[in-house]
Amino acid sequence: QVQLVESGGGLVQSGGSLSLSCAASASIFSYWNVAWYRQAPGKQRDLVARITSAGSTNVADSVKGRFTISRDNAKKTVYLQMSSLKVEDTAVYYCQADFGALNYWGQGTQVTVSS
Repeated sequence: QVQLVESGGGLVQSGGSLSLSCAASASIFSYWNVAWYRQAPGKQRDLVARITSAGSTNVADSVKGRFTISRDNAKKTVYLQMSSLKVEDTAVYYCQADFGALNYWGQGTQVTVSS
């Protein structure tokens, strides 16, 4: 069983920045691919950004140029640096990790962007 604990969410004004963290309990964390998803009320859960075990990254077009995903394998943590936040970025942000057939989700952290 792998536990993923997100932190760093909160309330921020439009144009502001936040940094989310996802701390994992997985052994050999470096083998895992990790992603951030978000889900706004009444909407589906969408991929925001993903980082592979090799360090390759991809981000959704809606956040490209504003969000950056990174990882620190020694700390078993993945980060999502968010800047130039918009009201439409408001959502619960979830961390997801996968390794082969194994797939785990965190409980989520709320990000609210006010106008």
